[in-house]
Amino acid sequence: MILDKPRTWGWLLLFTTSGTLLCCAIPIVLVSVGFGAVVASMASNVPWLITLSLYKGWMFSIAGLLIAFAGWATYRPGRECPTDPELAAACARADTWNRRFIWISGVMWSVGFVSAYVLESLL
Repeated sequence: MILDKPRTWGWLLLFTTSGTLLCCAIPIVLVSVGFGAVVASMASNVPWLITLSLYKGWMFSIAGLLIAFAGWATYRPGRECPTDPELAAACARADTWNRRFIWISGVMWSVGFVSAYVLESLL
């Protein structure tokens, strides 16, 4: 049961940061490079993307807080794996994957943030 929690955190992080990319970063980049028709097609075929983009401030805030909390939980001092060799190996494997998920999510969040807020103000 304890080993399922890291996987849940990883998937939750990837889901929320992917949402920030879908709602905000990808449409802005596509419009910037001249693919406005693709964005219009996406908006008509996947209407919930418009709802996500209306709440992009909340999306980025919640995703950023989740990434920060997961980073703290993963890198906090005093975190130890069990002494049982089998559980210790599983804990180390889960810890490696958690670190990867946190970094991937952080990069995705940063790309989305730059696209949604920095590029928007520059263009």
